[in-house]
Amino acid sequence: MALSDTSSISGLNAPTAANSNNSVSNADSEQRFLKLLVTQLNNQDPLNPLQNAELTSQLAQMSTVSGIEKLNATLSGLVNQTGANQLLQATSLIGYNVLSPGDVLTTKKPEDGKPPATQAFAVQLPGTAADVEIKIVDSTGKVIRTIDAGAMKEGVNAVTWDGKDDLGVVVAPGAYRFTVDASNGGTAVKATSLTFSQVAAVKQGAGGVTLELASGASIGLGDVRLFL
Repeated sequence: MALSDTSSISGLNAPTAANSNNSVSNADSEQRFLKLLVTQLNNQDPLNPLQNAELTSQLAQMSTVSGIEKLNATLSGLVNQTGANQLLQATSLIGYNVLSPGDVLTTKKPEDGKPPATQAFAVQLPGTAADVEIKIVDSTGKVIRTIDAGAMKEGVNAVTWDGKDDLGVVVAPGAYRFTVDASNGGTAVKATSLTFSQVAAVKQGAGGVTLELASGASIGLGDVRLFL
């Protein structure tokens, strides 16, 4: 009786790891392997006995499969622990303002006798841009303010808006959007709009830790450019 297909034995654990209802423990797999090996030794052909190299190879395969399963279990535990630690660290961001992709600016009614609050936002560029123009539009899509930002460098560039239109009149409280047109020597430069929003909550999702912003948006930790 030849144990010619050891791959079928080493493959016992692959499907069972994916199906918990039919899972077989490592110990059970090893016991089955040993029983098959002993049966093979007891029933081998005297004229063609099992060679030492074959026996060593089969034992090595079983040991490799068992080792890989233990390694996978260890890595899985480390990933879960890392996710939990990341979630705990991210909770320290609650209450902070973070700079992340977005194009909405919200103005409020200024207090009596005081100027409107300055809106801070930013533009991220993959390269230098010689000419950058920012347009702020209202809910109807009408451009109310055009800002000639001039040249900007690669990376995150801070921008401010005084809450006034092109005529110098304070705009009505509400939500406004802004667009960015950047170019360098006549070649368009792709710009990413960035806005500030307060972190309201942190949660663990399938894709990792996400931050729930006061603006209603959800972002990943990788989307945060700056926090203050």
